Parts: sequence; structure tokens; C-alpha cells
Amino acid sequence: MAPEMTADLHTHSMFSDGTDTPAELVAAARSAGLTTIALTDHDTAGGWDDIAAQVPAGMRVIPGAEFSTKHPDVDGTLVTVHLLGYLFHRDDPGIVGEWQRVKDDRAGRGARIVQNLIDAGHPITLERVREIAGPSNIGRPHIARALMEHGVVGSVAEAFDELLHDGSPYYATLRSTTLTEAVTQITAAGGVPVIAHARARAAASVLTAEVIESLVPLGLAGLEVRHPDHDDAARTELADIAGNLHLLQTGSSDYHGTNKSLRIGQERTADDVVEQIIAAGAVAPFVG
Repeated sequence: MAPEMTADLHTHSMFSDGTDTPAELVAAARSAGLTTIALTDHDTAGGWDDIAAQVPAGMRVIPGAEFSTKHPDVDGTLVTVHLLGYLFHRDDPGIVGEWQRVKDDRAGRGARIVQNLIDAGHPITLERVREIAGPSNIGRPHIARALMEHGVVGSVAEAFDELLHDGSPYYATLRSTTLTEAVTQITAAGGVPVIAHARARAAASVLTAEVIESLVPLGLAGLEVRHPDHDDAARTELADIAGNLHLLQTGSSDYHGTNKSLRIGQERTADDVVEQIIAAGAVAPFVG
């Protein structure tokens, strides 16, 4: 018998680069027939209190975050790797201090990208991008939406492909936490670290089985095996790695509201895996 799968453990709200309020996020999850979601905004726990007050009866929300990290490729090039952290103490000094550094750096980075685009003649303003970003730091999806408003691009994806990718002349660098630092920080804060979309984009080149194995002694608990960016071959490979290393296997939509064409719940995590994550975490999920 196939395991029950009623959980989506990777979603974003307006507190990072999603478009849904916490209330809209749990409503969308309920409509999709989910019983559990994880709120995993980028490098922030800012939405935890809001969503805790919005959980309807019969649902629960696992508080978490998606940590932006870097890991070196064989040639020394630093490659972006995203790490999901669940059920950690959000007031842990290590995480609080690192997030503040990242926040300050990212806020300046977003403004620098906007200014680079303005200097090149693109019809956007920093004030408008800040309005779009709302309570979160300026991120590239916010800049993309400003470019869409002025007809420069037709979609967020086109903005990234044409103007906002890492190699773009308008891009501004950001010093991210290293992958090993983030795994260690989440573990020290009582959380459960799981690598996100390990076979998506450039991360696939650095997240070899050997690198993943080296993170297990630091506290790595799982791999996001089922993800919209993973084809069947990637899922099979990651499931094999997870099985060999006794890591949990999760599935998630990476839902961002209208910023991406992903449906909440389109990829899911087995309920028994959710229970193992909850048992391993330092804090309790929010229950309706």
C-alpha cells in the first residue's frame, strides 16, 4: 500500500519572495487537500507568528526557513545551494546573528541591482520595488515584477533569463552562509536540516553523493527528492543516495504564489516522514 502523502514541506509567503499572505497560504493548502505544510521563507522566521494565528482546525504548519548557502565546485567557484531547516529555535544566537548579516547584505544587494538597471536605462524605480517587496528584503523576484509592470519582460522567468541571472551585468554579489555552516547552525538550534532541490540548476554539479555524505556527521537529516525541478532520473538518484545514507526523503512544491507557476501540493512528503521530522525538531508545529 502506498504511504499517505498529505504534506507539502516547502512553501513561501510574502515574508520572502512569495505572494500569499500567511492566511492565503493556509487557505490554498486546505483547498489542495493538505493536512500539513511547512513555511520556509528565505532566511527569515518573520512569518511564523502570523501563520501560527491562521492555522485552521485539522491542519498544522511546520515552522521553518530556506537558508541561502554557497558550496565550492571542484574549480573553487561558489555555487548556490538551498537548505531547508525545520522546527529550530528561531532565537538561537548563531542563526539570529547570521540572518542579520545576510539581511543587511541582501538589502544592499537588491538596491544595487535596481540601481544598475536604472543606470542602464530600464524604467523602474527603487521606491516601486520597495513597495512590491513589502515587509521582506528586496529580492530579484520583486525586481522582476517591477520590470513586468513596465513591459520590459513578460514574466518573472523571462526577467531572470534576460536580466537577473547570476552572470548578468546588472547582478550584484552576495556573501552567503556556507552550506556546512548552515547545516551546523540549524542542528545547533535544535532543527532538522534537509537539502532543497539538490538536482536543480547549478547545485547539481556540487552536491555529489560524497559531499552529501560529508554533511551527515554535521546533522544533515534529509534530501528533498520529489521537487518540480527533478526529473525521474534525478529522483531515482537522490532516493538511492538518501537510502544509502539513511536520510529522510521529502517532497515539496516550492510554492511561491503567483511568482511561479507551481501548485501547492503538487509534490508531497509521506506522512510518516513528517512525523519523524516533528519528533526530531526542537519546537512543536503550529496546530489548528
